[in-house]
Amino acid sequence: METFADLIECEDVLLFVNAAITSTGQREFHSTQAEQRLSLRFLHSYIDGNYPEIYAATLALEINDHNAAMIIRNLLLRHGGDGALIAWRLSRMAPQRVYRLFQDLRRLGVNNRRTRAIIAGWLSGRPDLAFDAVKYRTAVKDAVRHAHLRLEGELGDFLFAPRGRTRFDHPLLDAWRRAHYEQAAVYELPYTVAEGFAARHGIKREIFMERIAPRLTRLERMRLAESARDQGVEADLAAMPLVRLASYALSLPFQTRARRRSELTAALRASAARAAGTRAGTWGRVTAVLDDSFSAFGSVTKRRRPLAVAVACHYLLEALAGDYRGLWLSGGGDPLMARPTGPTPLGRRIVDGLETAPERLLIVSDGWDNAPPGLAAEVLRVWRTRLDPGRKVSIVHVNPVYDAGGFEVRRLAPGVPTTGIRDAEDLPVLVELAQFAEGRTGLAELRGYLAERAAERVARR
Repeated sequence: METFADLIECEDVLLFVNAAITSTGQREFHSTQAEQRLSLRFLHSYIDGNYPEIYAATLALEINDHNAAMIIRNLLLRHGGDGALIAWRLSRMAPQRVYRLFQDLRRLGVNNRRTRAIIAGWLSGRPDLAFDAVKYRTAVKDAVRHAHLRLEGELGDFLFAPRGRTRFDHPLLDAWRRAHYEQAAVYELPYTVAEGFAARHGIKREIFMERIAPRLTRLERMRLAESARDQGVEADLAAMPLVRLASYALSLPFQTRARRRSELTAALRASAARAAGTRAGTWGRVTAVLDDSFSAFGSVTKRRRPLAVAVACHYLLEALAGDYRGLWLSGGGDPLMARPTGPTPLGRRIVDGLETAPERLLIVSDGWDNAPPGLAAEVLRVWRTRLDPGRKVSIVHVNPVYDAGGFEVRRLAPGVPTTGIRDAEDLPVLVELAQFAEGRTGLAELRGYLAERAAERVARR
């Protein structure tokens, strides 16, 4: 039997996991960047201090890289956590974020043997450290120095004494050397490095983009396709992650969206089908209540992010369900033309959704029900206690926004589980995780789930 302390621990851990999934410490519609960061720092300190084993194990969950880096930094500060799990998580993170973490550790003076071994292990696992040395030169130098590593041969010379050699054998290192005085060498470098040299040489943007295009990576093509000044760059839209693709589509003018409707819709459905994988068509009758109210705009730093998550979830649920209906708060029926506008009448739309007799009802919203306030909570309370006490209909609230003031993702009703979300591809796993918030499973099951996920991650490494 669960004790009161166990229930509190279970709730605390789920609260932290939801925050670590959604919050990146950036400004949101209802809170400033300072409020987000202060709230997040408190949660990390609280969970690390009270539940250190579970705090470390959350690295195995679908938390975002910002919070993963915070957890790893705190674990290395207190010599805690599983080194293999930390190494696995680092291998999943973007290299620039890992290098930034190493620089933070250097600034904080965290230089114990374990930290040096983790840095050395990660650097040795890089597919091409010479590429990193060119693209992240200062960060690589800092990491090598902090881990007390000795780089033999030309890589060490490149980082610490580049003028001591008249040429390098590695083509990328030598291209960097020649790019200081030879324009042709600029186009042999990674895009972000080449861009700086192009500016130094006064190369026109149009000429530079035309010649560097063959060397662009998939992610660089995605970013440039989203950039207003580089709309001519083509990207493989179907290869984009769902939320990024939805953000790109929503950033286009309405006329462009209408003109490219078939292309964008096909790309979104292809990306959703890839994310659904073997689960495609297995979820039965699904209805989604999708928030396109004004607060779905997000903020100037996360522009239209909540709306993009809702659009991405719409297409993923369409792929997962055998029979699917999407209900937008605005009453619109075309997700590609969605825009953040109006109040948040969640209660009324939830009633509409329940009337479709679904097996699953998913609510994708920031939870700020205000038309009228509190109606959604009352509708869900009556449904759970009077109309469906046996819980034949699975209801999950998926929230893409962290509420800094409440130290959690905002909930709609006590009887309905709420889980945070950042990437739509994580939706199936997050719905699975939501069972722990529903009260039908307890602390022992949650601990077991975390341990199982951690062991699975380490085994895959």
